[in-house]
Amino acid sequence: MAFFLSKNFYLAALTGLLLWVCFPGGVGLWPLVFVALIPFFFLLHENSLRSTVLAGLVCGMGHYLTLLYWVVIVLGKYGGLGWFISLQGLVLLALYMSFYLIVFAVLARIFLTALPSFLSLWLLPSLWVGIDWLRGAFLTGFPWMDIGYSLFEVPVLIQIADLGGHHAVSFLIVFVNTLLFFLLERRLTLQRSVLLLPGLVFLVAVALYSGKRSAQLEELLRQNTVQKVSVGVVQGNIRQDQKWSAELQEKTVLTYTNLSKTLFEGNSPDCIIWPETALPFYPPSSELMGPLFDFTHQFQTMVLTGAPWYEIIDRKAKKIKFFNSAVLLGTEGQIQGKYYKTHLVPFGEYVPFKKLLPFLAPLVEAVGDFTPGEIEKPVAFDKARAGILICFESVFPGLSRRWVEAGANILVNLTNDAWYGKSSAPVQSLAMTVFRAVETRRSIVRSANTGISAFITPLGEIDKASEIFVPWADKATVALYNEKTVWVRYGHYFPFACLAFVGLGLLLSGRVMKNSDLD
Repeated sequence: MAFFLSKNFYLAALTGLLLWVCFPGGVGLWPLVFVALIPFFFLLHENSLRSTVLAGLVCGMGHYLTLLYWVVIVLGKYGGLGWFISLQGLVLLALYMSFYLIVFAVLARIFLTALPSFLSLWLLPSLWVGIDWLRGAFLTGFPWMDIGYSLFEVPVLIQIADLGGHHAVSFLIVFVNTLLFFLLERRLTLQRSVLLLPGLVFLVAVALYSGKRSAQLEELLRQNTVQKVSVGVVQGNIRQDQKWSAELQEKTVLTYTNLSKTLFEGNSPDCIIWPETALPFYPPSSELMGPLFDFTHQFQTMVLTGAPWYEIIDRKAKKIKFFNSAVLLGTEGQIQGKYYKTHLVPFGEYVPFKKLLPFLAPLVEAVGDFTPGEIEKPVAFDKARAGILICFESVFPGLSRRWVEAGANILVNLTNDAWYGKSSAPVQSLAMTVFRAVETRRSIVRSANTGISAFITPLGEIDKASEIFVPWADKATVALYNEKTVWVRYGHYFPFACLAFVGLGLLLSGRVMKNSDLD
């Protein structure tokens, strides 16, 4: 109880508040992210382990309850679980996310107590990045809105993502917070100012690289030597409670085809992108495919759309596999390409451990039982070779990397964000997608059922974007790149290096504390 009356409680709560203020969906004051962690750092040094754990809990709950409040809308309004259970789900998720911040607090306290400042200056951001990566990998991962994503609207500050992924931007943010903390705490005195030199060199190098890379790509975009393709995007704005109504299937198709027809004023698009499950039926067995193929043939333009799909594995045994798919409709009445979603949403598209936990069978019936697909080859239209990210897949940088390795020169994100309602989740989802463009240096075309649909350049600039919950259609000429960035070539090497450095820091800290005990 004493902790909650102490200044430590208010410092932890202040960091939680500042993170809400600077993240998309909050106030969006991104400059504050470079100082948001300083109050939290002040309470870590020379504090009891119990106070450190409580501080991590308070800060984490303050941050994640405000960041992820939309979970209540997903579970309560559309998941049918009721508001009370949905609130419990939000609290449990926030507790889980806060656990990682508690681990950071405990280990950061060790570094600040046992090691000199010039080492902690690099260890704290390395620790943050390492823990973020673990959270994004453990139990299929939930890497939602790592701290680096707060800068999605500032392209000049995120260009290093093509070197180390979004984790490199997170490292930069925590590094600046740590440096300012040490300066405020007077740990880095004038007598030891030489220790600042590596940090200053790092910041200058980041600034120079970002400026040079931005200039290079902007110049390249202006050149006629870069291949380009014209792409249309349609946002149907189909309400979630009407989306799967059998009586409204034909109306839904008409909504998309009518919006698509508006894109043929002037230059015709080479392909039109519709959102995840824009077709609310199984194409192999639907009579509505006829009018769709009539549309693509009449306008001689392919349509890449989301749709559920099934494959009959054993007709006698009635064994069928279901998929969340993206389907490319050709101009001559054929399916020209297909992709099955690889990274399914647990408890949304499948139930984990259902064979080990048979009592979950009713839940399987409620959420569906989709089968994951595999990334094989991009879906081709005109000069484009599209790597497709369906919904939640845009959160995972490894998937976009695998697409580029497979030959994709453009990324397409199909999503249905109607589940989130008019919350901060759609802009958060867009923020993470922006980083996939910078990491891979690929244009991204994003089609969302209720928004936010957008065209994103390889620089991470949002060229055009829709509002949420409005019908929308637009087109753009997007660049096709074939460059493979450092991030694409080497993947998650940066968080791995950070974790290795943290391991060395823990070994050194243990030795220092052991020697001090002996003294």
